[in-house]
Amino acid sequence: MAKIHELASVLADQIAAGEVVERPASVVKELVENAVDAHSTQIDITVEEAGLQRISVVDDGDGIADEDTEMAFKRHATSKITDRRDLFRIKSLGFRGEALPSIASVADVTLTTSTGGVGTMIHNVGGIIQEHRAAAARKGTTVTVKDLFGNVPARLKYLKSPATELARITDIVNRLALSYPEIAFSLVHNGRELTRTAGRGDLQQVIAGIYGVQSARKMVAIKGGNPDFKVAGYVSLPELTRASRQYISILLNGRFIHNFQLSKALIAGYGSKLMVGRYPIAVLTITMDPLLVDVNVHPTKQEVRISQEPELMQLIQTTVFDRLSRENLIPDAYGELPQKKREDDHTDQLIMALNDASTKYPLESAATPVERAEPTPPSQTAQSKVSTPADKGPQPLQTPEEVPVEPVVVHQRSDFASPDLKAFDEKYRQEQPAAPLGNSRSAEQSVASQPLTAPEPDPNVPRFPKLRYLGQVHGTYLLAEADEGLYLIDQHAAQERVNYEYYRQAIGEVSDDEQRLLVPIVLDYPTTDILDLNAHLETLASVGIRLESFGPNSFIVHEHPTWFKAGQEEDTIKEMVDWVLKDGKISVAAFREKTAIMMSCKRAIKANHHLDDQQARALLVKLATAENPFNCPHGRPVLVHFTDQDLQRLFKRIQDPHHSGDDWGE
Repeated sequence: MAKIHELASVLADQIAAGEVVERPASVVKELVENAVDAHSTQIDITVEEAGLQRISVVDDGDGIADEDTEMAFKRHATSKITDRRDLFRIKSLGFRGEALPSIASVADVTLTTSTGGVGTMIHNVGGIIQEHRAAAARKGTTVTVKDLFGNVPARLKYLKSPATELARITDIVNRLALSYPEIAFSLVHNGRELTRTAGRGDLQQVIAGIYGVQSARKMVAIKGGNPDFKVAGYVSLPELTRASRQYISILLNGRFIHNFQLSKALIAGYGSKLMVGRYPIAVLTITMDPLLVDVNVHPTKQEVRISQEPELMQLIQTTVFDRLSRENLIPDAYGELPQKKREDDHTDQLIMALNDASTKYPLESAATPVERAEPTPPSQTAQSKVSTPADKGPQPLQTPEEVPVEPVVVHQRSDFASPDLKAFDEKYRQEQPAAPLGNSRSAEQSVASQPLTAPEPDPNVPRFPKLRYLGQVHGTYLLAEADEGLYLIDQHAAQERVNYEYYRQAIGEVSDDEQRLLVPIVLDYPTTDILDLNAHLETLASVGIRLESFGPNSFIVHEHPTWFKAGQEEDTIKEMVDWVLKDGKISVAAFREKTAIMMSCKRAIKANHHLDDQQARALLVKLATAENPFNCPHGRPVLVHFTDQDLQRLFKRIQDPHHSGDDWGE
């Protein structure tokens, strides 16, 4: 008797379903993607018990002809592609013909559909068709999935809690809504609506419905392109961040994908404007020729291979960098004070703020949009100088004798409103979302219908204020005033920023000006590290660290760059060598940037270091000339701002409306 035999189709479907249908969210994803491919304008998703009891997807798309309904449940049956050439020009979300048979093999599925005439109902349980008959139905398709994994109970024990599974479903629907803002989506769980979008084609409105209106207000539009790629979307200002990358949505030709390199490029566009360990909210839409992308990598189709990926990464990084370079990023200090204290505290609130504001670095305040001259975008070919998306063109910190007392005069915008923004708000007040297919709350209750504001920077207003030095607090913070109010500057962060811009250039201009060591430094490493370092000697030499072999497991260093801090030569060299060992693929540009950050911190003024008036003024003047005067290289704010109105609130000079002016003394 032959040992090799062909598996039954139902058993083969159940095996293959393990790749396609991992959890309820997988079912929702596959069914909704089919609805999108059917040219639907409205898709309603209803789930019960986090999808384990029931999942229903209703669309108003093209529908399925009666003669095709049974074929739709056969593996590798599809209407999306026909030959090999189509496989490399995929424009639809689905194409493998695996979703519906995989779902039917592990659940009870009922499909009701119509192309506009008499409808069809087909009932499939465990991969076997139980009923197929004519049915009354409107144009479109309704798929109902019950008792998921009922015939393969082993799968159930690998599922997470109902709350976690529901969160995954919501995430899938949100990503699809961001990919297709022209489609109205709704998600209802156990009778409670979780998500609704209007389907007007406005991506910013969808972002507001998913992440909230306040978050949408702190996101700015980006747009860029080259002959091969077009990128657009919205990214949050550096003040609006999250603790993980999961709030970054990358949408490639309408498909949500996971791509670490593209996420990394987007983050790199922020340069040093982000706090360490913080990530932005972003929705990035990428349009490209289908020939340049291979989506046939994994059954879930969320992992793709992109041709010319380095060029796309550079485009994303440059586009984000150019857009954020036009923003004023000075945090509003008063806006970050605890809400309950804003109403009750008295004059001591200002003193507390001045002493504590710079240690409570704000992340959620509204920034004043401004404009400045276009910077040169970052370069990836930095051989003669360091190339980072943060800033460029630094000079060494001048001595007090070289710096004039009066700083450079610039002005800051204080208003936030404009006629265009008012018209923008009015447009969203008047528009109403599309009527839902199923039972749901009214259109007026939709979050997406709330007004948004996304101001563009004023091209006539410089970003940085004219600062007039007042004094120093606890040897750590500098006080300065401007026409727009009071500013509190972290002296260490300020000089760290100034130093960083200097070292970033100095490290890139490696020359023969090096300091000879009286006593050479000998570095000992295990054999594995020696082999790694031998492969990266040129990288180290690019910043002036020349390692010479000194025995089987040692290197010797005879000189070092002149910009090393005296007394820290050995520690600095060891730290730089450790970076190469930790990340063997580190580029020259990234290595130089890390070195510049380290040196800027080592050479900056520390806390509890008292400056005289001339030194403090010199620091403020140099800060005003920095390419990015708002953040230190680690992303911490350099200064915070109290407006005149903030100060009046702190001293209770702005009274409640029910108090008359006669009741209070001036």
